[in-house]
Amino acid sequence: MAKKVRIIGAGLAGSEAAIYLAKKGYEIDLIEMRPKYKTGAHTSDYPAELVCSNSLGSTDLLSASGLLKEEALRLNSTLFKVAKQCAVPSGNSLSIDRFGFCEEIKKIIDSHSNINWVNEKYEKIDPTIPTIIATGPLSANELANNIKEEFGEDNFHFFDAIAPIIEKDSINFDKAFWASRWDKGNADFINCPMNKIEYENFYEILTTSERAPIHDFEAGYFEGCMPIEVMASRGVDTLRFGPMKPVGLFDKRIPTEFKKNQFYAVVQLRQDDKQANLYNLVGFQTNLKWGEQKRLIQSIPGLENASIVRYGVMHANTFINSPKILNKALQTNKYENIFFAGQLTGVEGYCESISTGLFSAINMDRFLNNKPMIELDNQTMLGALIDYITFKDHQKLQPINSNWGIIKEVEGDKKKLKDKKYKNELRSSRALNVIEKIKKIINEE
Repeated sequence: MAKKVRIIGAGLAGSEAAIYLAKKGYEIDLIEMRPKYKTGAHTSDYPAELVCSNSLGSTDLLSASGLLKEEALRLNSTLFKVAKQCAVPSGNSLSIDRFGFCEEIKKIIDSHSNINWVNEKYEKIDPTIPTIIATGPLSANELANNIKEEFGEDNFHFFDAIAPIIEKDSINFDKAFWASRWDKGNADFINCPMNKIEYENFYEILTTSERAPIHDFEAGYFEGCMPIEVMASRGVDTLRFGPMKPVGLFDKRIPTEFKKNQFYAVVQLRQDDKQANLYNLVGFQTNLKWGEQKRLIQSIPGLENASIVRYGVMHANTFINSPKILNKALQTNKYENIFFAGQLTGVEGYCESISTGLFSAINMDRFLNNKPMIELDNQTMLGALIDYITFKDHQKLQPINSNWGIIKEVEGDKKKLKDKKYKNELRSSRALNVIEKIKKIINEE
């Protein structure tokens, strides 16, 4: 008789875990509260919905995000394989048709005889049943409170923000132009340039606009997904050195001799759907009131008549105190049947959610078959993420993306290691060697 596993939450982490374990022959109850119960961010009833940007980050193995994706692919990630099939043009990053992607994941889940979709709200942990909890940063209050009761540790809170999306046909290409930074790859981004006066007008609107109210509990902003108005409050030039930096962006319609320091600031838009009808504003996560957002967006040269199909919103995210609750297999210290995965553990980002969903499923499989569970150290990007969120001496865990700062340093010629590219080549090669050894262990057993 096949063993049964519950997967709570059909987001990126839960979908990855469910598909992996179903392929291993387990009977899966995939429990998802949508569409019966809504969240503040999801817009569809599909599994694996991308609620913020449609970008999964760089594909370059010398980037932290690119390395993490490759590690997961080598460990047999289904979601990253599907993401590559649903890619839309965006230079050297993996951006996808978000609805095409989640439709494809739904087909895989619906067609697998081992997966039973259960549309209900999961409110209370049953430690007698093997379970992976991957309800994400928008977990139901009932479950969040039950986690607090079971593990005796309060959840932390922070706010996450979503960027607006506009219709491409409403963009004025007399002002906007196509380009990728430093002309790398194809010219996949729409760029709206500003001069100094235009930027100062934009900045004035942004910093004086009214914000939507937020919930009344103590919260912090996650640095990797900060509202643009909060970023702007740090100084008039903060955006020009952040999401609106003009460096490396050139309008080829302008004579070559004027290319140096061509623009004062630039707003970039990235393709959001397969048909290339919709584009999101890169780095424009916001909590401004919708009327204020429209006024702000239409102050951008080229977007004077922008048709906005989704406004930016902000919502509260929650995550557990992983250093106290989890071991490095993503299993809880208190209940050996219970694992956690995804953003609820304190990782931040799509790739991080998918990868931890996969890792929790790998270890659930090994646990149920009485095999030693896999623990990765910080030589790999996935291992470094898990090492970080489970580090016992954290004074206060904050959400973390994949980044080179958390991965173990490499040894070698100190002079050569000053070259960032050379250093990342060594770190990437070392990480993939470790992953290949883990892959061999999993496949042979």
